[in-house]
Amino acid sequence: MRQLSEHDIEALAIGAAILGTGGGGNPYIGKLRALQDLRNGRSVTLIGLDELDDEALVLSVGGIGAPIVSIEKLDEGREGERALRALEQFGGRKIDALISAEIGGGNAIEPLLTAALTGLPVVDGDGMGRAFPEMQMTTFSIYGHRSTPAAVADERGNVVLFQHSISEVWFERLARATVVAMGGSAIGAEAPMRGSYVKRAAVPATVTRAIALGEIVLGANRDHVSAIPLICAQERGRHLMDAKIVDLKRHLRGGFSVGDIQLEGIDEYAGSRAHVAFQNEFLSFERDGRVEVCVPDLVAILDVDSGHAITTEVLRYGQRVSVLGLPCHPLLRTAEALAVVGPQAFGLDGITFHPLGDHPR
Repeated sequence: MRQLSEHDIEALAIGAAILGTGGGGNPYIGKLRALQDLRNGRSVTLIGLDELDDEALVLSVGGIGAPIVSIEKLDEGREGERALRALEQFGGRKIDALISAEIGGGNAIEPLLTAALTGLPVVDGDGMGRAFPEMQMTTFSIYGHRSTPAAVADERGNVVLFQHSISEVWFERLARATVVAMGGSAIGAEAPMRGSYVKRAAVPATVTRAIALGEIVLGANRDHVSAIPLICAQERGRHLMDAKIVDLKRHLRGGFSVGDIQLEGIDEYAGSRAHVAFQNEFLSFERDGRVEVCVPDLVAILDVDSGHAITTEVLRYGQRVSVLGLPCHPLLRTAEALAVVGPQAFGLDGITFHPLGDHPR
């Protein structure tokens, strides 16, 4: 158990953006809100999976929608709390702890904001170990948890309760349609889970993992050295390419930010060209007609100088970037998981997933 500090929040935002593989929402605004909560005297307690009572009710909280929308459509601030209270009222029992639906991007911060308002602890783990664009793509859902009853809240005060869906995919469809009607982004809370289940199905220690990544970047910036090899060493990943963005296609489709990036190698990678496809998150890295990394492993695009992640909504022509491939957690590499988060789940037909190195520590 630990109380998160302002330094932890700063580092978490940096590390979560890297693990977000371009998605999960830009953590900058959420970071500012979390810092203000701490400065206003509120606190956020982080607990390990081993500290969680087996009978505790744990609620996953996160943003839903296209990351690019969240830049201009700001949250009111209590959406997560309203969704939580709706589920408490419906279920007739208080929630005991919160957990990130995905550790990637702004969704790493979202449970902290609700925790600061409610006094509930946040569990050190999440349902993805990265970010994915669809709600059924969590280890919670993959290994048997039903997301409904669930609630979605927007900044206007609207709260929509989903009492039951016939499948996780149907819940994603219904929730996505609701979020589109709400303007393209909202905050959701899914059915509470028992602590015993969270211990089995959550990707462990991802909050502290993101904080450690952020500290690597902050330390490298302070010491005026490249963060890229340090990140690869920490995550057992590969430095795939340094490049310039020479073409970018991005548009909204069905509540998602979708598109592709064309890269032209620079420095020691000069002369090579590559392509990255994305649906909120980066899905695949292809060079010279060969896919080298694809979901569920992570493709991270970082600023070549600072090592800070560049999310899909702030990609621009001419940016100089480093592309990394990072291995996903083993929970995402099973047959059950690949059916939901493998390349075919994103329409990347003809691509076979080949694991990238060993799983992160």
